[in-house]
Amino acid sequence: MPYETLSYETLSYEVADRVLVLTLNRPDQLNAFTVDMANELVDAFGRASEDDAVGAVVVTGAGRAFCAGMDLSVPGNVFGLNERLSPTLDDLTDRFDDPEIVAGVRDTGGRVTLAIFDCKKPVIGAINGAAVGVGATMTLAMDIRLASEKARIGFVFGRIGIVPEACSSWFLPRLVGTQQAMEWVLSADILTAEQARAGGLVRSVHAPETLLADAIALAHKFTDHRSPVAVALARQMMLRNPALPHPADAHRIDSLAMFYTSLGDGKEGVAAFREKRDPKFTGKASAMPFYPWDEG
Repeated sequence: MPYETLSYETLSYEVADRVLVLTLNRPDQLNAFTVDMANELVDAFGRASEDDAVGAVVVTGAGRAFCAGMDLSVPGNVFGLNERLSPTLDDLTDRFDDPEIVAGVRDTGGRVTLAIFDCKKPVIGAINGAAVGVGATMTLAMDIRLASEKARIGFVFGRIGIVPEACSSWFLPRLVGTQQAMEWVLSADILTAEQARAGGLVRSVHAPETLLADAIALAHKFTDHRSPVAVALARQMMLRNPALPHPADAHRIDSLAMFYTSLGDGKEGVAAFREKRDPKFTGKASAMPFYPWDEG
């Protein structure tokens, strides 16, 4: 049984054995995305990132869909944007965290994927059904994507006259290459789970009845007998260092990360290896001596 649950309007948040299962929970609406869901996802990932009781996050959908995209039934601007404003690129630079820009201009899906990107814990997507629009792009910031045989995935923005969002123009070409990303976005085709796997978007395709259990098992593989500090650092290094301009820039990060992990959990890991036992790591991802990406 989950030992921790939190109350959200659009999500289910349940932690058991250090794995958080975060479920998009609007099954009657096929888990369609709303501004409220965006805000709750940002909060949930920020909470999980700093909660030492959470080792990894698995994201899935309630019912037969993962997320059917933005809820297009809401009144007004369905994306929650303030049409009275005339924002510029300078506004998105100089006023990035200004509440007016956050609420009225910044893409809600992008706020979610940035929260996933910044998370200190591995994030696994368990795509159980339809994942279109933001339902597809929100998964791109996750570290691993598993799909049910029933999953259908589509970057369908061209069908309704808008552009890819949720930082997908940054994530998708890195995951599948520019040519494949371009075809999927411009064609707006709906992909089967096997097509998504063949294109490099998902790791593996699973029977619907085993998908969530398989995702949780993978989460345990990433967290059991692993240092939370080393996992947090390694995740961010894999995400961020490839975008650095020179390998020497990665060397600087690697060197300090190695230095500080060797003083803490690294000593316990070496001792456990020598003594042929499971390590007992005590480091906490919420309090690390070296973490260069912490805005604080």
